[in-house]
Parts: sequence; C-alpha cells; structure tokens
Amino acid sequence: MTAQTYVGAVDQGTTGTRFIVFDHGGQVVANAYEKHEQVYPEPGWVEHDPREIWENTKAVITQALGQAGIGPDQLEAIGVTNQRETTLLWDADTGRPVHNAIVWQDRRTTDRVEALEADGMVDTIREKTGLEADAYFSATKAEWLLDNADPIKLERSRPDDIRDRAEKGEVLFGTIDTWLIYNLTGNHITEVTNASRTMLYNIHDLEWDDELLAEFSIPEAMLPEVRPSSDEDTYGTTDTEGFLEAEVPVAGALGDQQAALFGQTCFDAGDAKNTYGTGSFFLMNTGNEAVESDHGLLTTIGFQRSGEDVQYALEGSIFITGAAIEWLEDMSLIDDPSETAELARSVDSTDGVYVVPAFTGLGAPHWDQRARGTIVGMTRGTRKEHVVRATLESIAFQTRDVAEAMEADSGIEMTSLKVDGGAVKNNYLCQLQSDIIDSEIVRPVVDETTALGSAYAAGLAVGYWDDVDSLRDNWQIDREFEPEMGRETADKRYDRWSEAVERSLNWATEE
Repeated sequence: MTAQTYVGAVDQGTTGTRFIVFDHGGQVVANAYEKHEQVYPEPGWVEHDPREIWENTKAVITQALGQAGIGPDQLEAIGVTNQRETTLLWDADTGRPVHNAIVWQDRRTTDRVEALEADGMVDTIREKTGLEADAYFSATKAEWLLDNADPIKLERSRPDDIRDRAEKGEVLFGTIDTWLIYNLTGNHITEVTNASRTMLYNIHDLEWDDELLAEFSIPEAMLPEVRPSSDEDTYGTTDTEGFLEAEVPVAGALGDQQAALFGQTCFDAGDAKNTYGTGSFFLMNTGNEAVESDHGLLTTIGFQRSGEDVQYALEGSIFITGAAIEWLEDMSLIDDPSETAELARSVDSTDGVYVVPAFTGLGAPHWDQRARGTIVGMTRGTRKEHVVRATLESIAFQTRDVAEAMEADSGIEMTSLKVDGGAVKNNYLCQLQSDIIDSEIVRPVVDETTALGSAYAAGLAVGYWDDVDSLRDNWQIDREFEPEMGRETADKRYDRWSEAVERSLNWATEE
C-alpha cells in the first residue's frame, strides 16, 4: 500500500456535515465541516433540509481534498456515517425530497407511539427489533410522511399519489446514510446498523419485517436493500460525470454510534464506548448474541463485516448531553462551551442544584417521552456557576443510569470505558465521569472516532487495511482518568439525582 492513498469518511451529524481524510495509520490528514439549518416548525418538531445536507456533503468533500492537495483518485474508498433514525422520502425519478427530513429528536409522533402501547404492540416491537416503541425511531416518522407530506413537492402528483407511488417504488424511503449513498452512487442501499434503528427491521431474521411494515403501512417497494456495514461488493462508486469527476468506491457505512464503536476498536464482546455529542450513546459489544434488556436498554446491531455474522450491541441512548451545554449558551449563562469547566471548578459543589436536561423527553433507561427539562434545589443563593456545574454533572449522572443498566443486563462489570465526541475534550467532565461511575475513563488520541469507524469499514472492504488487528494497532491513548471521589459521596449524589429525575417525569401532559 503506497502512502499516497487514503480513505475518506462522510460524517453527517445532527448539526452539520464533516468530511475527514484518514491515512493508513488512522491519522487525520484533512477535515472540513459545514453546519446546516435546524428547522423547528412547531414545538417538539425538528427537521432538516436533505438538499442542504447533500450540498454541504459535496462542499466538505471538495474542501477537505483541496485543503490537503489530494486528488479524488487518491481515495481508495469512501465510508459514510450518519445521524441515525432521521427519516426522509424522495421521488425516485427526480431525486427530490417530498418533505424535509424528520430528525431523530422529533416528537410529533408521540401520540402514535402511545396508540401502539395501548394496542399491546410494545413487546412485539421489542422482540423483533430490540427497540422500545418510541417516536425516536424511523417507523412512525415514515408513516407520518406518507400521510402528511406535501404532494405538490412531487410534480405531477395528486394528494393521494404519495402512497400510490410508494407502493410502486416510485417514492423511496431512507435514513440519511441511504440518502447520501443514493446521491453518491445512484443506488438505493442501507446497511444493517441503520436498518436496525428503523423499528421496521427484524434484527434476528435480518430482514424487513412484514408484520411491522403492515402496522405502519410502509410499502416494501420503497425500502432500500440492506447490506453489511463493511461491504466487499461495495455499495457502488461515485460518478466520473459527478462533482468528484472520479470513480471512488463507497464501501462502508454505519450509524454514527456504531461507527464510534468500530472506530474505538470495540471488536470483542464486553468492549464498551460512550460518545458525547448532541446526545450521548453508550454501546457495549455483546458478540454474536442479541442480549435482551430487562433494564430499558436497546438491543441493536453493532456492525457486520462482509461474509461474517452480525455482531450485536446493547445501547443506552441519552437524548441530551452536549445539547445541554448548547442550552447554557442559548440562555446566555455561558458565551462559549470551553468556559464550562472553569465555571464548574469555581464552586465547591452545585449547592444542592440538579439539572435534568429532559428537553426532548428521557431516553434510556427511563423512556419517558413526556418528561421535560427540570432544575431543582435552587435557592436565592444559586448562581450561574451552580447551574453550569449541575448541567455538566447531569451528563455524568445520565451515563451512570445507563452503565448500571448495562452491567445488570450483560452481567459484565465494566472497569474501563472508552470515550469520544466533542465534550470529552473537557478534562473536568472526564474526571467527573470517572468519579460518578467509579470506572477508568480512556480517551483516545484521535477523537473523531465516528468518522474513523466508517473509514475503517470502507477501508477493510477494499483491502486498504488487512484486518481488525491492524486497526487495533492504530488505536492510541491520549489520557486516562481514574476515580478520585469517595464512593459514598458519589452514591449519595447519584441518589439525589434519581430523585430529581422523578420530578421531571410525565410533565408534558397538555401540548
């Protein structure tokens, strides 16, 4: 393998799109990023414009290659990783979306989920998909789009035509990976980890589930083909006539959290990582066994390599962590996220204040769609420093909620947790996390592990890397954090946190 070739990764996240070029050592060679608009049509609704996302994707690929002076022909492969569950439909003829994408955070289908609960569908959904019935996943979003998308967006369409055309495969369904692969290659493809987040895919039989498709009235003709996460057959290539003017194989894709699991080289059962982004996502590899959770975790597909069995994972999805820091900024309590550590350190404690950032409900292990953000314990003496510190602590406490559920389900005591994502640059948070969960926290040198995971998946597929052992050799520790807080103190504060969570539950009863 010559040093002049690379693997690129499109990392399409909730707030923006990044393209990173990696060399054979797994080091970042080029990195470009563009934000996209967050659209809030109504309270609790969140949308993105898929065309803006595609335009930004082309822009960041072009920028990153230009920045590093790399020609597209030097890319051995492209991998894709994406915000999961975010759902869109588009016209197969024109490639035009029929509506904005409905984002994973969107709660517009809460009533539909409550109807599923009333109809006794929760256990069926959990058994087949490993997921909780929740508005978070794609199924109710796709159903809503089929029922409500504006038919004018489909030229030639009458109001009842979207469903008719979907049944003929003329309107296509996809999560963001599918949308990007379609635009890059022209092929309508997803892969197992993203399929496993739709609430339509049977993770045991590894196929779209007829009973669930019928429940949500989703025509099978509109669904993408499901492939391995790292695919030697590749998903297709970019077009020489297209923006890259080169044929580059698109050979790997993973939903962002599974990509981080892969990028952190969590290839063996018991390996665990937590990604701190807009939300936090804690995954533990459970090997070839789909471990059912009794403690509110999701059973999901971790990854699949060409010709190999699926590897499963347990996942704790925390909806709001990094977004709680953004909220502090929105409320003018901080000017910049980097201030949080200094402000938190400037006080000895939160002075009894607890922040529960349930802005979009609570995910694992509580699963309460009607929980809302709560601050408890304030007095006249409460200052912004206490609120900032309590907000950082809420990130650590929510992670402990999940860690305890993870240990109870897996029977594996966690002694070390690999961490990544924007918030882990904050040493104060990493130390606090170690204290609260009483475990070593390990931060790698390359913290762009989500992009790295999809690059690894694509690179393995085309032989750029020989095997997973060579990927393990690339992984390097930046810093380790050991617990310093007394166990009793940590437990006492955690118990109070649990009481604060109780007060946030089932708040949004009248919308």
